[in-house]
Amino acid sequence: MFDLEGSGAPKTFRMYVGGAWVPHGDELIAVQNPATEEIIAHVPLGRAEDADAAVAAAIEAFPAWSQRPAIERARLVQALADAVDANSARLASLVTAEQGKPIAQALGEIGAAVTFLRFAAEQARRITGDIVTSDTPDEEIHIRRHPYGAVVGLTAWNYPAALAARKLGPALVAGNTFVLLSHELTPLSGLAIAHLADEVGMPAGVLNVVTGLGPVVGQRLVEHPDTALVTMTGSTRAGREIFRTAAERLKVIRLELGGKAPFIVMDDADIDAAVAAAVTARYGNCGQICTCNERMYLQRGIAEEFLAKFVAASRALRIGDPTEDVDLGPKVSAAEVDKVAEIVGRSRAAGAEALLEGGPLRDGPYARGHWYAPTVLEVADNANPIVREEVFGPVVAALRVDDFDEAIAQANDTDFGLSAYLFTSNAARLMDAPRRLRFGELYLNRSNGEAVQGFHTGWGLSGLGGEDGAYGFDGYLRKQTAYLNWG
Repeated sequence: MFDLEGSGAPKTFRMYVGGAWVPHGDELIAVQNPATEEIIAHVPLGRAEDADAAVAAAIEAFPAWSQRPAIERARLVQALADAVDANSARLASLVTAEQGKPIAQALGEIGAAVTFLRFAAEQARRITGDIVTSDTPDEEIHIRRHPYGAVVGLTAWNYPAALAARKLGPALVAGNTFVLLSHELTPLSGLAIAHLADEVGMPAGVLNVVTGLGPVVGQRLVEHPDTALVTMTGSTRAGREIFRTAAERLKVIRLELGGKAPFIVMDDADIDAAVAAAVTARYGNCGQICTCNERMYLQRGIAEEFLAKFVAASRALRIGDPTEDVDLGPKVSAAEVDKVAEIVGRSRAAGAEALLEGGPLRDGPYARGHWYAPTVLEVADNANPIVREEVFGPVVAALRVDDFDEAIAQANDTDFGLSAYLFTSNAARLMDAPRRLRFGELYLNRSNGEAVQGFHTGWGLSGLGGEDGAYGFDGYLRKQTAYLNWG
């Protein structure tokens, strides 16, 4: 189903609704390989009616699915995890083809998808409630957890397989049914997961995958009167639109949005370790990660050494064919390249100094595809656009600070609040930082990469709610209070 190999024209895939691969209309979305600009597949350009059909299938499947014992739901999610794991090489190739990340990183994404699904399955026996003492004789107060119903999952293009698994796993184990809309740039991974879910015997309507544009299909899923919870990973702009739409019916929403992570390095830090972490945290997935190192605050005593090593490491990164052993693949689209180039241009006009002049690559081996070379800019203060706006590409700003207090103040000077980094060997600073940094996720003396048992959450314009761990799982369940009187 999800293999791209074969002769002739690119394959055309269908949507998965109600346990069937439904016929598509004449209008299609062309899926492009960002490394070659080749059209690798087509998917249906869904309409509002397709969203309605998917929701109807999810609603029809909900009563039987929610009434199954949680452990039985978990067994099917675990079977899906096993199927994803068994097909990891094929799925990773699919991710690389539609999204552009190097194959080693794509394998890591599929591994993360497996972990998300398996962790969700493990929560089946951890759905608990409470019995609370009543003020009335012969009465108990029972607080129970229930699934919401039909859950909508909207995922971004940067991790199409992992983000789908991150949401649908806990939603299904909790007893909800699910409608997934993957981003139109990367719709194939979600369809592949649906194919595997069908193979392992997921009941019809429990998981539905539609394709199309966010303003059409996504809008309808969010505003649909029968969808109860919306979980979305994407841009802050899109999050605001979903928030407005969902507010009309007071729906529960969970938004994981943009970030502008500060990377603080103090003069007592292990500089080599900090440089290595900063490189990984900036350039992974071509900088297209919401937790990426976006702005570096360097104490003056170590700034020169750090920058010299960081620039050298950035210059040494290998850019090229993501099916091979490289460090950076392409950006996901031409529009994304243009967006990064535009913000860098405004930053330079505002006084940023280029320590490493990267930029778009369009000649020779890069004549086709969407390439952007690592770029390092030094700026004077937080007013520069490169410090204020999320770049989401292989560009990073560096600023010098006098001390820890200044670094904390500068780091907090942002509307975003997803992640932050600190490198120091001072125990007092390590203990003080979590009290003072206004971010949902902190990486202290390490690079990025959250654990499935943690809690991935943003503050400010970085989102509402969160994913992962016990707290994330609990977000897919709502509470009911029952006053049980037997007197």
